[in-house]
Amino acid sequence: MMQNCRMRRLLFLLCVAWVNPSWAAHGYALWGNLKYPAGFGHFDYVNAAAPKGGELRLVSNLRVSTFDKYNPFTIKGSAPAYLSDLMFDSLLSGALDETGSGYGLLAQDVTVAPDGLSATFTLRQEARFHNGDPVLAQDVVFSFNALMGPYSSPAYKTMLDDVAGLEVLDDHTLRYRFKKPNRELPLTVGGLPVFSRAWGVEGGKAKRFNEIVTDIPIGSGPYKIGSVRFGKDITYVRDPGYWAKDLAVRRGTANFDRITVKIYKDATARLEALKAGEFDLMRFFSAGDWARRVNGKRFDTGELVKKEYRHRLPTGFQSYVLNTRRELFKDVRVRQALGLAMDYEWMNRQLFYNAYQRVNGLFGNTDCAASGVPSPDELALLAPWRTQLTPAVFGPMTVPPRTDPPSSLRANLRQAQALLKAAGWTFRDGALRNAQGQAFALEFLDSNEGSARVVTPWARNLEKLGITLSFRPVDFALYQQRLQKFEFDMTSLAYGGTHNPGQEYADLFGSKAADQEDSGNMSGLKSPAVDALISHMTAAKTQAQLLPACRALERVIAHSHVLIPQWSASTHRMVFNNWRLDQPTAMPPYAQGEGWAIDTWWAKPKAL
Repeated sequence: MMQNCRMRRLLFLLCVAWVNPSWAAHGYALWGNLKYPAGFGHFDYVNAAAPKGGELRLVSNLRVSTFDKYNPFTIKGSAPAYLSDLMFDSLLSGALDETGSGYGLLAQDVTVAPDGLSATFTLRQEARFHNGDPVLAQDVVFSFNALMGPYSSPAYKTMLDDVAGLEVLDDHTLRYRFKKPNRELPLTVGGLPVFSRAWGVEGGKAKRFNEIVTDIPIGSGPYKIGSVRFGKDITYVRDPGYWAKDLAVRRGTANFDRITVKIYKDATARLEALKAGEFDLMRFFSAGDWARRVNGKRFDTGELVKKEYRHRLPTGFQSYVLNTRRELFKDVRVRQALGLAMDYEWMNRQLFYNAYQRVNGLFGNTDCAASGVPSPDELALLAPWRTQLTPAVFGPMTVPPRTDPPSSLRANLRQAQALLKAAGWTFRDGALRNAQGQAFALEFLDSNEGSARVVTPWARNLEKLGITLSFRPVDFALYQQRLQKFEFDMTSLAYGGTHNPGQEYADLFGSKAADQEDSGNMSGLKSPAVDALISHMTAAKTQAQLLPACRALERVIAHSHVLIPQWSASTHRMVFNNWRLDQPTAMPPYAQGEGWAIDTWWAKPKAL
């Protein structure tokens, strides 16, 4: 399923927020507790003595077949996999073994005002861009303005809507000003990528940001772009003079001299290339591939190893997304009926080898997950919107329909039929039709032809109701374009979860984002109640204030049925070359699999 890369970048540092009273420190804790004290040597999960050198050979993102630009922040086009994380530093950096925390990277300290209306960052004197220029406050302002401009993803504008401005106090000191106190804004601005004002300057004249396409990025991260073969691969080379290599937050990381990302046209070619030893690491999302096709001579000799790494990440909310901008999905009863026709239990047995657990809601495996009936605090937040919300919101939390005894698919289809009839859809002339005689037909848009295997059983069940579900596979560029313009009926997206939800949910579900091209609000949901609950969530100053708000939000979204929940796994499934790669003794609990490997693994001596 598609990984929402924009969200991943914006969520990776969901770990810092203001608390009263203000403090100036080497790091920030969401609720006041940092694991690592000032002067700590390195994160516990790295090998600080890991050797530098060698090459890590990777495979490109499963959905991205190629790239046509080096600017990962503009709307149009596709940038190479991993470019943003490898090439751009930010003011703050998160730790993978705790939640709700962040530590200084470009910034040596951060101070938040007692009223929560500003955050001041002091840049490290030694911070340098790849071209040798110092990282100055003016570069941070340039980066912020570019991300807030007309050519960047609107997700940034939504995330930063409550930022009143950014001012330079001196070359190494800057202050963000906020429109209102917001616990996550220091975190949000601290996690923004920082790039040089010299990026895109040609002949002394600066290009517009959308004109910076194949200009080599001038960042301050541990890697630069090396050799490139468009359509085949890209190599990132480690900067031996990387300014932050001895910082505590970077010690034991960025260990490979070269990281080469190879591009293959389809999943079969990737798998066969892995078996042939053409690259060193691959994360698997297909349960069928993992169970039946990850084998061969190199596995028998021990050169290739398949391993599952258990994590404690949120489940996220991988879902089928219904585009409510379409008239077909305006009625919540119709949306609920579609979900009743999906037989997840059969799919998990027959297609997934019982490898997954069903997703429910937005905040699974976190304290924000709602259960049972609303608490008094949740009801107090929901009460003002009672007339605008379905009554079900005020009852028990949703539970995905099941088909194992005592439930059954037949009973679920009967319930779906009743909901559709109540919504004005009846079966006649060989199809389910509305009052105008229009047949119920919808299209599932995807860029992965392999998804047909999963959608087909659902389509068969919908056919029993008189509904036609067509599968439409398109190439990734067209798929991305249609998603950006919301030109689809239904698609499948894998949203990353978080222990500390905040303003990013305004991009995913806020009313304003619903009308912004390339926003994250794929469902088109517009709800004053959702907007208000997101505001309560972001304004929370304590965990006791946060939890009722996020649980109430989860109830409203779940009962809207704009998302038909799919599945999640409690492990990262990875294959790696055991003869070439070495790794720390354990994966930190909140790490993404391949991201952790790229950042903290190293080449074995014989592979150097």
